[in-house]
Amino acid sequence: MTVNLTMAIVLAALYSAGFYLLMQRSLMRILIGTVIVGHGANLLLQLAGGPPGRAPILGSAGPEQMTDPLPQAMALTAIVITFALTTFLLALAYRSWVLLGHDEVRDDVEDRRIRRLERRLAESEDETVEDEMEREATR
Repeated sequence: MTVNLTMAIVLAALYSAGFYLLMQRSLMRILIGTVIVGHGANLLLQLAGGPPGRAPILGSAGPEQMTDPLPQAMALTAIVITFALTTFLLALAYRSWVLLGHDEVRDDVEDRRIRRLERRLAESEDETVEDEMEREATR
């Protein structure tokens, strides 16, 4: 099986655009990124299936002429999963818009508190190590 350069470039563009949008803070951009990555996954699965062939029914054609049905089944599953995730993210974006007036994902207050606590602990550990080294040097 040969790799088509055009399809490889299209897949790379779909995945890079989708992952770029997934890293944004707006829920609508995350939603669009999820849909784009889902389309990229479907295209990749269809390309993995190989060229079109005969239906995989025993006795109708030789094994080399049959198409592999597994990539098609996996693509259908990926479509269903992408649709479910899309509806979930649409519900989250709508709920955020109704409650807050925007769809931007904010930092968690508890995460900020833990980050500050870790910084303070690291600074106090550095100070205690420096104090111990000074005491050993003066002995």
